[in-house]
Parts: sequence; C-alpha cells; structure tokens
Amino acid sequence: MKSILITLFFIIPFFPVKKFTEAPTKPAEVSKLSWSSEELALANTAKNVDYLSTEEKNIIFYMNLARMDGTRFFNTYFQNFVDTHNQKMKRYSNYAQLKVNRYDAYYRGLEQDLKKAKNLGILYPDETLTYISDQHGKDMNKHNMIGHVSSDGRTMVDRIEKYYKNRGMAENLAFGFSGGLDNVCMLLLDTGIPDVGHRKNILNTSLGLNLVGVSIQPHPHYKYSATIDFVALPGLKK
Repeated sequence: MKSILITLFFIIPFFPVKKFTEAPTKPAEVSKLSWSSEELALANTAKNVDYLSTEEKNIIFYMNLARMDGTRFFNTYFQNFVDTHNQKMKRYSNYAQLKVNRYDAYYRGLEQDLKKAKNLGILYPDETLTYISDQHGKDMNKHNMIGHVSSDGRTMVDRIEKYYKNRGMAENLAFGFSGGLDNVCMLLLDTGIPDVGHRKNILNTSLGLNLVGVSIQPHPHYKYSATIDFVALPGLKK
C-alpha cells in the first residue's frame, strides 16, 4: 500500500518585480567555508545533469544541505537568505508583512525542526519527475493557476502515478522567487501554513523520498513558480 503526503500550496503576497542589487558575496563565502568541499560535492547531486537550470539545480543542492545537517544549514545559508531577503523587502511599504521575522513561531519552529535533521539521506535528480514538474509549472503559467490540481483536473497523484506506481510521493509548490536558495528557505519556513507541510516534505524521513524533479517557470501573477516533486524509489543506487 503506497504512502502519500500532500500539502497545500504556498503563496507569498504579490509585490512589484524590480531588479535587485546583488548582496555582498562575503556572507555566502562564510557559509561555504562552514562546509567541507566533500560535503558540498555530496549535496550537489544535480551538478552534471543537462535538463535543469542552475537555479533548479540549486534547489536540490540546498535541500540536500538542510537534510545533511539542519543546524549548520540554519546557521549559515538560511541566515544569509534572511538578511538578504529582508534587505530587499525594505523598499516596500508592507515591509512588516514581507520580511522574515526572527521572533515569530515559524522561524523558531524551523530552528527546532532543523536541529533534528541530520544525515537524512540525499535527494537525487530525476528526469522523469522533472518532466512532470515542468508540465505542471507550464500548465499553471498558461492558465494563471496555483495549486496541485492541473487545468484538466489531474491531481499530483495522477500526474506522478502515471510513471511511478505505488510509491511514496509528495509535491511542493512555491511562488514569487526565481532563485534556488529563496525557494528552499521560504518552503522550509512555511509561514502561514499551520502544518508546515512543505517543511515536512523537504525533511521527510517516513516515506523514503530520494528522487526529485524540479521546475522553475514563469507565472502571470506571481512572476515565478517552482514545482518540486518527490518520489521514494527503494533500492536506489547512485
């Protein structure tokens, strides 16, 4: 009997899209130095695939780092994200709603959940899952939709089960960001989602999720969407 985990979609408030000045490189360099070259290479499972963009590869890379050592990820890359994100959001009048609040329950809850994340297992890119993610992202763009149900009524289970029957599966959707780190950190934070289902998918241990497909697509309302599909494939050897 297959086990399935489905979560609600994540939506951020829409705000004008502008070109941002890149943050200083020093924080990222500090984060990188906190990890060994062997660890960074281990997390970068999508490095050599030709069907993912750089930022799609980065989604897998940062999810893997969070799974490998959640506390270290929280103290390095996640803190860099918060600093950079909050600096960007200061230009908007609704900054209080857009910023990441280091004192709210979601932030504190993520810190606690990441403390439990250690050597959870590596996620590997999968071309078939990426095709599934890609088609859903394009469908949402074409029909200006959000959510796990396609324009033709198919669910996430319908889409994935066509290729992977009787497997554990999950899907995360994020809107508004083109960068890999931004998408991963916002999904981990999962502000406004009471069951933090996206966080649970990324840090999942019960389903044995080990394959992942990723697609970042344009979206008419939120500018970008990111679709991340997961499958458990027992006996996977890489």
